[in-house]
Amino acid sequence: MNFHILTLFPEMVMQGLMTSITGRAVKQNKIGIEAVNIRDYTQDKHKKVDDYPYGGGAGMLMQAQPVYDAYRSVADQFPANAKKRVVYVTPQGTPFTQQMAQDFARQDDLILLCGHYEGIDERVLEEIVTDYVSIGDYVLTGGELASMVIVDAVARLVPDVLNNEQSAETESFHGNLLEYPQYSRPEVWHEKAVPEVLLSGNQKKIESWRREQAVIRTRERRPDLYEKYDRLQQCVQILMKQKLLHMDMIELIRRGRARLVYQQEGEILLKDMVTGIYFHTRMMPLADLKDWKLPEYLKEHGESISCMVTHQENMVDVIQTKLGLSVSEECWQVVYTKREKMPVRGLYGPNGIRKEDGLCIRLLDETSQEFVVEHYETGDGGAYVRSRIHNKAVYGAFYGEKIVGFAGQHEEGSLGMLFVLPQYRSRHVAAALETYMVNLSVERGEVPYGHVITGNTASEKMQESLGLCKAKGKVYWMSKKS
Repeated sequence: MNFHILTLFPEMVMQGLMTSITGRAVKQNKIGIEAVNIRDYTQDKHKKVDDYPYGGGAGMLMQAQPVYDAYRSVADQFPANAKKRVVYVTPQGTPFTQQMAQDFARQDDLILLCGHYEGIDERVLEEIVTDYVSIGDYVLTGGELASMVIVDAVARLVPDVLNNEQSAETESFHGNLLEYPQYSRPEVWHEKAVPEVLLSGNQKKIESWRREQAVIRTRERRPDLYEKYDRLQQCVQILMKQKLLHMDMIELIRRGRARLVYQQEGEILLKDMVTGIYFHTRMMPLADLKDWKLPEYLKEHGESISCMVTHQENMVDVIQTKLGLSVSEECWQVVYTKREKMPVRGLYGPNGIRKEDGLCIRLLDETSQEFVVEHYETGDGGAYVRSRIHNKAVYGAFYGEKIVGFAGQHEEGSLGMLFVLPQYRSRHVAAALETYMVNLSVERGEVPYGHVITGNTASEKMQESLGLCKAKGKVYWMSKKS
């Protein structure tokens, strides 16, 4: 991912960002950061970039031309299919949040425009800006400090920037909770002792204590966040009544990715904040189509749905009629309900290390992506596959240096993307890949689940043989027709 800061003070920006985590990430080519001096693009021989505002007023205004030309110098270098956002940092913008940082972290390029003086000519803002963002209800001299805050918050969410992959998942705001209190040596300081549970070595008790403390701290310090957390926990209790059918929604909440859009009369609608996919269930049958309140609620709150997963067959026609979505896939939900890892079945050793004449299962990189693109069609020219490989979510099965199959985790969290070359399918490679992916998920503290397309009896039998449980009902992927 690349950050481009359009500024009048490039030295200030680079000095601040080329230290600590962001500086290390740049040196390791995990991210790119550049500061573009807007003055370099003015047509004024004195390097002037501001003028008096029409209608009068205090102070000067940055002119449209140098800002636009500085923007074009960056944007014209992007590939046609690059995912980019242009952020103007301003007190008039939407408050910056961790959710927004997660959204920005999925882009290829993020351009941050730093205002100065009394701001920037409105016409250029209307032409190039996609997001207006504020870091708080106060005024700074310019946008540089705010841009540095945003870059730091976003960069740490980019894969491989943090040494500990789980660090970003345990920090404040993940799952609407503040981070738990932490302690270091000495065990006693100023007559205050480290809580005994942290010295116990019992990781299960430690995790439980940390979760409890995070909840307490959030309730005391951020009741607004706690309310969101509490409502989602109430949803979990409802969804657990049909656990297998709703494991995708339960895990969406547990993994800190869910935004509660709607909850009323046994009906729940969640939005995955990472993918934008909506997950829906209605446990109480709808007596009359006229009584369905969700469409009007979505309209009033500006929620536009292009992709939804619903969990009741009797809602499919209703959703198609009212929301204009059609079924794209009909699936069985399968869930691995045990807390311990699956047994390794002899094809490879623990952690995917190849035994003699056995398989090696390892994370795929760009060198293998064309093989995956060739054998896993998504209708987008391979963009989805390349994205999953880039996000370290696809693993390959190898005999020697020959790749014979692969499996992965979909962007919304389900396991899948399973493929094995026909000549190797009698060697139980698919089961080995599935076992490996399930065990990775268990290691992360997740409940592994997958969506198996109805009619794929071979996959259903394999899931059953490996110990996954199939829900009684189906899930329906629905989307708007192109």
